[in-house]
Parts: sequence; structure tokens; C-alpha cells
Amino acid sequence: MSPTFRALRNPNYRLYLVGSVVSNTGTWLQRTAQDWLVLKPLHGGGTDLGIVTALQFLPVLLLTPYAGVVADRVPKRRLLQITQLAMAVAALLLAALALSGAAEIWMVYVLAFVFGIGAAFDVPARQSFVSEMVGPDDLTNAVGLNSAAFNTARIIGPALAGLLIAAFGGGAAATGIVIALNALSYLAVIVQLQRMDVSLLRIAPMRARGPGALREGVRYVRTQPTMLFVLVLVFFAGTFGMNFQLTSSLMATEVFGKGAGEFGILGSALAVGSLAGALLAARRVTIPLRLLVLAATGFGVAEIIAGSLPSYLVFALFSPVIGFCTITLLNSSNATIQLTSDPAMRGRAMALYMTVVQGGTPIGAPVIGWIGETAGARWTLWLGGVMVLVGVALAITLLARLRGGLASVLTPYYPPGSLGNRVWKDQARVTTRPTSGV
Repeated sequence: MSPTFRALRNPNYRLYLVGSVVSNTGTWLQRTAQDWLVLKPLHGGGTDLGIVTALQFLPVLLLTPYAGVVADRVPKRRLLQITQLAMAVAALLLAALALSGAAEIWMVYVLAFVFGIGAAFDVPARQSFVSEMVGPDDLTNAVGLNSAAFNTARIIGPALAGLLIAAFGGGAAATGIVIALNALSYLAVIVQLQRMDVSLLRIAPMRARGPGALREGVRYVRTQPTMLFVLVLVFFAGTFGMNFQLTSSLMATEVFGKGAGEFGILGSALAVGSLAGALLAARRVTIPLRLLVLAATGFGVAEIIAGSLPSYLVFALFSPVIGFCTITLLNSSNATIQLTSDPAMRGRAMALYMTVVQGGTPIGAPVIGWIGETAGARWTLWLGGVMVLVGVALAITLLARLRGGLASVLTPYYPPGSLGNRVWKDQARVTTRPTSGV
């Protein structure tokens, strides 16, 4: 089997990936339709859209650390079925409101928050479940294929949503039809999880119930310089740079004066670059830390350039560059956290990682939305790019201080018991040696 697709030799992972493509396509249908519902039928602005985005990610900030504790205590497969069902119900409610013509912006606020609660418990379980479906040899490949599936859906979803919204008249009812399709898509994941062979899963030891689990996870991450380096990078990128729902919609509607179809195409254009980056990441066995630095730097510079582009066509053609840098950073960060974490702590480590990646959105999205509304849409990209570059500088400084010099940026540390440490011991092709001490 090709190295790009080697994780597919695991039958449970094949089932999971098929369900993910269907569900992720539905997610991107809803994201595009929800943004269009706020901006056009409900006559909202950049601030309103920023608030919706913030409320959808606020539960990630508030609840994901506790969700990581839950993910370490209960079977992840069952937990994922419950979270998928909860998000399907939230999507159905929003679809019904839009179809009936009763939707108001405050209702979108509420349901975005409810949807975010389901996502807060879904994300750490889903991320850490990957290592139960595949072995350490295939983990980086599986993370890359997950992103490839996500970005394949991201190519299809926004463009399809834009076409469907336009075909059904562009009003609130049209967005309701599209959101209803997302509600149905969650069934794909629920069914595929049920079909899995439990005997093939590499189930991590369940943590016994007791106080202090969250504090234990935080203390553990604080002792890992590599993890702290990753968290600083993704905090700045996620908080200030990855507000694509907001920045793309404002650029499409306010700067270039385009409609639903062109708005959807921008999301798909970003995903073309993301898909290329994900497939390239799937071929990697090790993740050098310099790759994270290069990806984050490229992302910041690309956003600054994008904010200065003169036309919709040039902006759309350049968007894959942003997508490529973004997914390279996220895939490498995700795999690094999983490879450097102890199996008993992986749910909590991934929960803290996802809290930082997505939890900054409630902070950044309203600010970026307000800036777009007052100073202009281009400033959302300029400011985001600059802040990402600030994050790169801070992350490098932190790691150099904790591990004694800039050379440490070139070498990841794999603690005893981590997947990365076992891969290094068992496979001669993994050449990155652990450094001494944490």
C-alpha cells in the first residue's frame, strides 16, 4: 500500500474515515449556510457574524478541558456517538427555524452555543480515538488522512452550499434546507462507529474516577517544553489567524461585492491548499519542530499578502496557499501532541490542545469582526497575519529558554512511554533522538 494511505490497512479506521467525509461535508454545508443566514436574510454585519462564531467556539474554551477528562474515563467510541447525535439535534432545530421563517439572530446565537457544547465533548474524544484505531507506526499518517478527508469535504461543502442556497432562492428557507442536510450527515459517523470491530481497538487504560484529573493533565503538559511550544504557536494562529468563516465572508461580500456562490467558492479554494498539505503530511513519519515554525511563519505572511490582493479572482487563486500553510501547521501540531503524550494522559493533552486551537476564537472572532466592520475587511487579514508572526517569535523564545538554546527548535523530545518514544526505539527510520531532560 502507498505510504500516503498506509493507515487504511486498519479496517476500523477505514470505516471511520468514510463516515468522517460525509459528516464533514455536512459541517461545511452548515457553516456556509449559517454565515449566509446571518449576513443576508437576517441583515447582520461583521460584528454579528463574529459573535456567532465566538459563541460556537466558547464551549470549547469553557468545557473542552473537562471533556478531556471524560474522554480518558469512558469508551471513546460510545462518547462520539452521543456527541454526534447532540450536534444533529442542534442542526435540526436551526434548520426548522430557518425553514419556517421564524429565525432571528439571537436564535442563531443560542443554537451556535448549543452546537458548540456538543463539539467541545466531541473534539478531544475524536482526536485521541485515532490512536486507538491505528498503531504508533500509522499515527502521523492517520492524522494526515483525517485532514485530507476534512479538506476534501471543505472543498465540496462550501461550494455546494453556495450553489444550493442560490438554487433555492438565497433566502432563509434556502439556508434551512442546507442545514438540514448537515443534520442527516451525522448519521454516517454514528453508523460507522457502530460497525467497528471492538476487538481490534487499542483501547487506552481508563482513568479511575477521582478528584484532580484536570489539574493532573495541566501539570503534565506544563512539564513538556515541546507541548508548550506547540500550544503557543497554535494559540496565536487559532485566535487571530484562523477566522476564515469571518474573513472570507467579509472579503467576498464587503470588498469584492460577491454573492452566495462566490462566497462558497472561497471556502473551497482554501480547502484545495489544505488538501494538498494534508496528503503531503500523511507521508511523513517524523515531525521536525522546524516544520511547525516554517508553516506558522508562512501562514502569517500569506495572510498579510492576501489582505492586499486587488481582486476577487486573485484572492481566490491565492487562497490555497493559506490553506496549505494552515493545515501543515495544524497536522504537525496535532501529531506532535499525540506522539509526545503518555497514553493515559492523551485525552487530556488533546483536550488542552483543542482548547487552545479553537478556544481562542471566542476572544479573537468578535475583535476581528469589529475591526472588519470599522476599519475594513482587509484589516482582518493584515492584523491576523501580524499576530501569527508575533506568536512564532514568542514560541521560539519560550522553547529556547526551557531547553537551553535555539538548537532545541530542531529536535522534538519524546518522553518515556509516549508513542513517539516507542516509534523511535522500534524503527530505524525514525532518526530524531530524545534530548536529555524535560
